Amino acid sequence: MKKILVIEDEPEMRRNITALLRYHNYAPIAAENGRIGVEAARQQRPDLILCDVMMPELDGHGVLHELQADATLAPIPFIFLTAKGEKQDLRSGMNLGADDYLTKPVANADLIRTIEARLRRSELQTKREFKPDFSSYEPLLKLGLTPRAAEALLWLAQGKTNSDIASILGITESTVKKHVQEMFEKLGVETRGAAAMCAVEVLNTHRP
Repeated sequence: MKKILVIEDEPEMRRNITALLRYHNYAPIAAENGRIGVEAARQQRPDLILCDVMMPELDGHGVLHELQADATLAPIPFIFLTAKGEKQDLRSGMNLGADDYLTKPVANADLIRTIEARLRRSELQTKREFKPDFSSYEPLLKLGLTPRAAEALLWLAQGKTNSDIASILGITESTVKKHVQEMFEKLGVETRGAAAMCAVEVLNTHRP
């Protein structure tokens, strides 16, 4: 049974998420603030972490920073739970190394689907069957893209929508669409999935 750490200071939200996880045969670990969450991660070694952004004691960015500094905890899939309007927080968090984010209130189906996807990717990486390095867009420059388009492709390859990419990069959605069109033309593809596969092939062979 996969262990999922839920770091959330709002009691009702925390209870709802942990109940949902139990229903889907996960083993939830609840933490009411960031400091307790970091300690729980160190002691329990969860398979995945769901973390609120705005919290007492230590906010979500602080949690992620501490986990990223620990080589044994850094590989754990990390998903932010964000409130609407926290675009700057979202952008900062994704740049720190979060794997994904969900906007509260979280739809049950979206939460479970995202968790399952991240756990599958983590398992594949552990088996060394699939290990793209998403830490930098620079290897994608060899595809002939401009730096900004390469950066957009980095996030597209991780399943982000145009709206997501706009929030993360701090640009307009129309600008993202222009970058996506550039990707299609340079890569000779017609779909986002094909563009993502081109990116993964490059990132999967790249090692820092």
